[in-house]
This record gives sequence, C-alpha cells and structure tokens, in this order.
Amino acid sequence: MSKRVAIIQSNYIPWRGYFDIINSVDAFVLLDDVQYTRRDWRNRNQIKTAQGLQWLTIPVDVKGQFDVKIKDVTVANADWAPDHWNKITQAYRKAPHFATYCDAFEDAYLNCTENYLSQINFRFLRLINSILSIQTPIYWSHDFAVSQDKSERLLEICLQLKASTYVSGPAAKDYLQTDKFEGAGVKVEWMNYEGYRTYQQLHGDFVPNVSVIDLIFNQGPEAKQYFKRFSP
Repeated sequence: MSKRVAIIQSNYIPWRGYFDIINSVDAFVLLDDVQYTRRDWRNRNQIKTAQGLQWLTIPVDVKGQFDVKIKDVTVANADWAPDHWNKITQAYRKAPHFATYCDAFEDAYLNCTENYLSQINFRFLRLINSILSIQTPIYWSHDFAVSQDKSERLLEICLQLKASTYVSGPAAKDYLQTDKFEGAGVKVEWMNYEGYRTYQQLHGDFVPNVSVIDLIFNQGPEAKQYFKRFSP
C-alpha cells in the first residue's frame, strides 16, 4: 500500500502551501531537532493590513545560542500573544469570516501558556488543521532515532514510517540526495507551489504567500478549495 510522507521544519502560522503539503500526505513530521535558523519562518509570518504587509514575530531567546535546535528555543517575552491577537483583530475584523473563527483564535492566543517555540507552532498548527478539516497524523522528528546527515535523517524517518513516497518542498533540491531515497525504494516527489488561485482579500490588490489565516478569514469554509491538492 502506498504511503506519502512529508517532513518540514516547525513554522509559525505558515502560508497555505505548508498546509497544502500536509493535506497531500498520509503522515506529516515536524522537523524540530535541527538547528534553529534566525530571521526565518520558524518564529514569524506576515499578515495583510490596511498599511501593507506586517510581520508578526514571536520574540525568542537565542542570544549566543548559535547551535540551538528548534525544539529547544524558548520565548523571550510572554506578552507576544495578546499583541499578535490585537494586530490580527485590527487587520481582519472586517473580513467576511472573521466572526466565524474569532473565538477559536482568540482562545489560542490569549490562553497560550507554552514556553517553547515549537510547542507554540504546534498549537496553531492543530487549530488551523482542524478549521481546514485536515486529519493527517502529525509526528515529531525528535521521536525518531536517526542520523545527523540531512538526507539520511529524512530517509530514515521515511523508512520508519514505511513511506513509499517522500513529498518535499522545492528548496530541498539543493541538498536532497534523491538517489539514496530511490535506492531504498522511496520515490521523491517535489511539491509545486506555483499556480495558486488568487482570492478576495481585504486592503487592496492580492498579495500571495501571507499567513494562511488571511485565507481563512477571507474565504471561510471555502478556504481549502484554494489549495492545489484540494479534493471534495
């Protein structure tokens, strides 16, 4: 029986492509036992506001910790959550479906007590998956016994999950040793993020690649139909 697996680093309220790939596989692994990358998507994302794009950034305590792993990164200031929720409310309160999901997101933000970044990201990942009716099982990479080599690590996780296909984002083409996967009987499939449909947004012309919450608040129950992997 075929089984598709994807493995991606933990990100904060990611764009729709992130959830599209989760929706397209049979098992999804959060890669959080690798080095934390600064000024990346691990702890921040963008929303669309009347003043233009705005970063929402979770402040993290990584000063002097150059080799810290994602799973070990902690929050530097607990006030980030109400601040983010306030900014989201200001940006999307007039969106067609804001009222539908307002309570769920408000609870997720204002009752967030997690101190570790990866756990915070998972909190919102679960909520958004629920809203989008994505039921793909989620695993943590640190629960697997694997090597440190980039390609070997991913392949070993795939083999432990009995994957027949590994679905990867295109950025991994720079390092992924596909011959090792093929030699182990695991087909590599590249996710193509081009060609996403536009949708009606607030605040002027369409801007792609913002956080998926933009799609949710604007399109509501129809949000998943703007995925490339949507199946009714």
